[in-house]
Amino acid sequence: MSMSLKPLGLAVALALAGCNQAAPPAADGTAPEATEAAPVATPAEPAAAPAVAEVAAPKLQAAMRELWHGHIVHARDYALAVHAGNAADAKAAADAVVDNAKQIAGAVGGFYGDAAGDQMLTLLGGHWGAVKALTDTRAAKDEAGSSKAMADLTANASEIAKFLAGANPNLPEDTVRGLLLAHGAHHSSQIDLILKGDTAAEASEWTAMQGHMDMIADALAGAIAKQFPEKAS
Repeated sequence: MSMSLKPLGLAVALALAGCNQAAPPAADGTAPEATEAAPVATPAEPAAAPAVAEVAAPKLQAAMRELWHGHIVHARDYALAVHAGNAADAKAAADAVVDNAKQIAGAVGGFYGDAAGDQMLTLLGGHWGAVKALTDTRAAKDEAGSSKAMADLTANASEIAKFLAGANPNLPEDTVRGLLLAHGAHHSSQIDLILKGDTAAEASEWTAMQGHMDMIADALAGAIAKQFPEKAS
């Protein structure tokens, strides 16, 4: 990544400073209790994401893409380290995921206030806790643990979708939930391929996962730009 994530998070927050509307990832990555266990959507080939020049707020879009790509880069690094049996690298990657989540939450706080930023951090903690547990349990061939992690991931997608739809009327809850379920399915598929050592298939999945991450980042950036047309750029 050509730009550091922390300045991007600050840039996004500053871009919408003063716009106030309206638990962090735990140190141990604990996910919240699942509230439902609906099946996670199967990953599909993402539609082409809009180019930066075609959106209302290209700087915001670029910042969102950079921040959200950080999440999948570090989560992938964690799975690779677990597969390699490298505990030090796994810890470093897990810490990087949490740091990135704090930057995303800080950007959300810049748009909607500190309380919303704190809530986003809690929800991202639940997402990462489920992804981490999914990686660990599948590496250990713990089927029961893997099933619980997937249920937690599914429930968390609904929680994030409800939060974002409540903050921004331009983000339909069902649409956001669908995007997040597909994102979780990408995590699941990628973890399996990494643990199997199927590098060719994982490379293809990684390309699809990055394209889908752009879709999510672009949806958020577009909705924010529409909600705050005088402040987003």
